Amino acid sequence: MEFSNPYNPDDRENDPFSEGASDNPFEDDRTTVSEPDSDPDLELDDPAVPPPPPRRRSGGGSGRGGRPGGRGPRGGGSGGDRQQLMVRRAIALGAGLLVLILLVIGAKGCLDARKNRSLDDYANSVTQIVNETNALGKSFFGRLSDPGELSVTEFTSEIQSDRSAMDGFLSRVEKLDTPGDMSAAQDSLTLVYQLRASAMDDIADQMSTALGDEGAERARRQIAAQMEVLSAADVLYNRVTRHQIDNTIANNGASAPAMPVSTFIEDPQDWITVDAINGALDDVSGSTSTTAPDDGLTHGTGIDPASSVTVDGTTLSPDTTTTIAASTDPTVEVTVMNQGGATETDVTVGVSVDGGTSLEAKIPEIAAGSTGTATIPLTPAPTGEVTLDVSVDAVPGEQFTTNNEASYTVSFG
Repeated sequence: MEFSNPYNPDDRENDPFSEGASDNPFEDDRTTVSEPDSDPDLELDDPAVPPPPPRRRSGGGSGRGGRPGGRGPRGGGSGGDRQQLMVRRAIALGAGLLVLILLVIGAKGCLDARKNRSLDDYANSVTQIVNETNALGKSFFGRLSDPGELSVTEFTSEIQSDRSAMDGFLSRVEKLDTPGDMSAAQDSLTLVYQLRASAMDDIADQMSTALGDEGAERARRQIAAQMEVLSAADVLYNRVTRHQIDNTIANNGASAPAMPVSTFIEDPQDWITVDAINGALDDVSGSTSTTAPDDGLTHGTGIDPASSVTVDGTTLSPDTTTTIAASTDPTVEVTVMNQGGATETDVTVGVSVDGGTSLEAKIPEIAAGSTGTATIPLTPAPTGEVTLDVSVDAVPGEQFTTNNEASYTVSFG
């Protein structure tokens, strides 16, 4: 579009402000350049108003030069953001890793503390059992060394109590709450107390016979042999078990004190020979049948093998096998005759199955020339064919004990 120069007289005729000009001051008779077709909604009402500037893209320049103070070349800002994001992620990862490490260290510390407490508890429990066992040993061997005024019956009863105490120690050992690291020590400790309990059982079973006449020599040899077992149990504990526990405590950093030494039998050389056992048992009052109460009367008891022993009402025969119907609680009844001239008290009767532990009962009193009956339940109930041994302890002053024992073959089932 062309405009006239108002200072050029030649262009006055085209001056829109001069006289004779066209009514439309903006009308030009020259060829009008047509605008390209466009959206009617975007057409300007006033052709003199210039079109709006082109829109700029957000986030950076158009490539033809950005605004003064713009962000600079395209992509520079996003690269910085990515770097900051990576830094933040690295910081977060490091913080998370630190927390995880602290949690693991804390959990491990708790587990270690709990483990050490269990090790200490185990060691303290074993220490208590060992100390009590040592005390029992002093009492047991002190009684053997000096029975004092104990009668045969009283002395035998004390030995039975010691046997029960040792059985109790074994039960406590078997029930210990054992940490995994103490499994080997627990195995050897259990063996120690199994040896002790077995030895004390045999000593208690043989003691009545050892204090009598019939079979006394053999019984005393067996007692001496079991003294060697008691000594071996001390050696096993002191050489193996004690060090296993101490080493486990030290390796785990636990705080339990060192384990005590076991001295159930303090001087083994004084007790492992038959001569030593003879010297001890000969001092027990009434241990010899020739020593009678100073009453001028005869003393003695006995059983009739053919009629004195019954099981659930069936009389046993020493010559043939007796069949007894199966029962959950068979009971043996032993009738004892007082063959002397004095009243006897606390007469002990024992029954054993296949040479096992003797089950005992006492007859409180048997008048001269009378009988008394001891009732003994067989627990646990035997099954199949077994040998039943019955014995009556010799009373003080009894000279003949050959009729104090009997043996029977019995078939349960």
